[in-house]
Amino acid sequence: MINIEIPAADISIKQRKQVIEGDEAIIPEIYGFIDFHLIPRDKGGIIMFYNENDELIFVGKARKLRQRVKKHFEDNVSPIKLHRNEVKKIDILVVEDAMEREIYETYMINKLHAKYNIDKVFYK
Repeated sequence: MINIEIPAADISIKQRKQVIEGDEAIIPEIYGFIDFHLIPRDKGGIIMFYNENDELIFVGKARKLRQRVKKHFEDNVSPIKLHRNEVKKIDILVVEDAMEREIYETYMINKLHAKYNIDKVFYK
């Protein structure tokens, strides 16, 4: 039997109140998130989206993490496009190896029962 340990998140960002000076926001927010700058640009990894009850709602992987996280909030083809308002926390695991990303993503979807992942589901 294969034993897979889910590593702790390298980065965790949460929705937070906007800092406003005068009439303008210092950092433009996207669905209440303003800390995208903490996510590495050129690193690959796993992205986990959580709701306000800290339930995992979606797991994804990416070769370039920051770009992919932002696309989930901007694209019309994102699997979470109808559920963006539910996202209250995003955890990031930096995983450079593509095969490891694939394994972690599939394992996490099935072990943690990510709510809106429909591909790679084996627990039905």
